[in-house]
Amino acid sequence: MNERILELAKQAGLKFPSETAMSPVELKFAELIVRECIQAIQIESMNSSDEFEHGLRFAEGAILDHFGVEE
Repeated sequence: MNERILELAKQAGLKFPSETAMSPVELKFAELIVRECIQAIQIESMNSSDEFEHGLRFAEGAILDHFGVEE
């Protein structure tokens, strides 16, 4: 996970023991949300044209990179 997850958690009002620490449960929760979004893209790409599917695959990679989630 990258700093974006921490920033969003702070915006949501979550409090942490230190400025840069999230518990393993909180990190896992954030990762699961990102993965659920990726799964929605993957399902949509199954029923799309080749060009549209390429765009969805690009978006999938961009989201994973943005949030620092490894495939």
